[in-house]
Amino acid sequence: MTPTHEHFMLQALKEANKALENDEVPIGAVIVMQERIIARGYNQVERLEDATAHAEIIALTSAFNFLGSKYLPEATIYVTIEPCTMCCGALYWSKIGKLVYGSPDPKHGGLSLHHGKNILHPKTEIIKDVLSNECIMLMKDFFKKRR
Repeated sequence: MTPTHEHFMLQALKEANKALENDEVPIGAVIVMQERIIARGYNQVERLEDATAHAEIIALTSAFNFLGSKYLPEATIYVTIEPCTMCCGALYWSKIGKLVYGSPDPKHGGLSLHHGKNILHPKTEIIKDVLSNECIMLMKDFFKKRR
């Protein structure tokens, strides 16, 4: 049985929960090739004191190291929240085959901020709103507790 987008998004949500446990913005990512997770990442900005330590960047670096390659045209990244412009840039340069994200981020999402203009690699397929409610509720709960 072929795993679904929901299956892999649940794995990204597990990564987001690791961020939450570490008092980080709860965003998680997994990278999949041939129906197998090859890399994982979650936000570690506070822990690493590094503004670039987003879930996507950590997952991409892990995938590059795992494959010994700087390009991922056969891979899919699952991210709980729409990637920011920085992460969209990294995804562009990785030539990722597919981006699947849970919930849009109208304030910080790279795709939203560019009003639907594709800032990813022209061959990158985009799928959105996979387990959107679960992904956005994790963020809303996090920020509600912080205010």
